[in-house]
Amino acid sequence: MKLLGHCFADAGLATLALTHRSMGQPHNERLEFLGDALLNMLVAEMLFETYPRADEGALSRMRAQLVSGAALADMARELELGAQLKLGPGELKSGGFRRASILADALEAAIAAVHLDAGFATCRERVRALFGSRVEAIHKPRKDPKSRLQEWLQGKGLPLPEYRLDGSHGEEHAKVFEVTCLLEQPQAMQFSADGASRRVAEQAAAAAALAALEGESR
Repeated sequence: MKLLGHCFADAGLATLALTHRSMGQPHNERLEFLGDALLNMLVAEMLFETYPRADEGALSRMRAQLVSGAALADMARELELGAQLKLGPGELKSGGFRRASILADALEAAIAAVHLDAGFATCRERVRALFGSRVEAIHKPRKDPKSRLQEWLQGKGLPLPEYRLDGSHGEEHAKVFEVTCLLEQPQAMQFSADGASRRVAEQAAAAAALAALEGESR
């Protein structure tokens, strides 16, 4: 059986890693515990090597972002782990194969299973293969929401957004601007936000639009 790019000598370990507790005993929670520790250490090692000038606080923040439940769930979706999960009837009915916490736990369990099946060196190699590009990208400046929204729409051949200034209120030194981001496609949508300047309000409205579009595309 192949999992995380590793061909298992003991297929039972791979199966166990994908077995949720809703299936009863045995399940993947003990593997998840071990995988969490392995992942934290291996990602810390990668960050330590990649960013020699970063201080402890920066390294800790980057690691927390890389191994967060949301980040691990996204990776599990890319690896299509959800389709391989073994879930009890209740979890199947409620869509457990899409639940972020279940996906993240399964990924951690799978990492531990690789370690138990083939040893630490192989586990380290697999984690580096999975997280290498993410580690390299995490310290790069993140584009602002308006730029990312424009790129998202252009990537799908859709019209660019329009930003409408709806008004402003407050004293001159503490004015609040109200802006709406208008999208024609993939469907007509409006996202409103306010901010201390028109630019800040536009960025907030773009962020709301981008979050909605990315959520629908999953």
